[in-house]
Amino acid sequence: MTPRSTANKRPPGRPSRDSAELRPALIDAALTCYAREGVAATSLKAIASEAGVTPALLHYYFGNREQLRQAVIEERIMPLMYRVQEKLVSSGDVSALINTFISAMGEVVVENPWWPPLWVREVLCEGGALRGLMIDRLKEVARLFTARFATAQEEGKLNVALDPRLLLVSLIGLTLFPAAGAPIWRQLQDADDITGEDMQRHTLALLQRGLELKP
Repeated sequence: MTPRSTANKRPPGRPSRDSAELRPALIDAALTCYAREGVAATSLKAIASEAGVTPALLHYYFGNREQLRQAVIEERIMPLMYRVQEKLVSSGDVSALINTFISAMGEVVVENPWWPPLWVREVLCEGGALRGLMIDRLKEVARLFTARFATAQEEGKLNVALDPRLLLVSLIGLTLFPAAGAPIWRQLQDADDITGEDMQRHTLALLQRGLELKP
């Protein structure tokens, strides 16, 4: 009797779903849990429940909690930062730089609603799991922003009353904080009709006067 071919059999424990489809879904589930519960408080079991799979499947793809966290950082968080950074590098004068920052951050927030709450929980809060990473990765970007703002002041194109070192802080605050607080202020003001584009226009209008931007 001829033995049955095993060429098309799945190895034991291997998931039946296409890995190209499943891996991103598992990372999505991890991000949802991280934003809601925090990185430290999120177990593989909780992520598996969010994704509708078994913890064993997470182990198959990522090994352990730390490896999953690293995958989330490298495959989702860092690409978002690089995406914004690439747009800023090609910006022209300081006015274009600020406009690009606001629009790029607005796009990221709309497409990735987990990012604002995750930023507040894991970067701003003491002991946040992403604080050290953000400091390391953003340090050079912050220096470049500060230098460009200082140059714009010297050229008379930016309000001299501003501290160039604090301007990036203000820009981040005006983009991420309103998005993170949206569940609250939407209820307080019955403002479900305000879109991401509306928020960008509002922020730019607010900045134009305070920065005294000049062409």
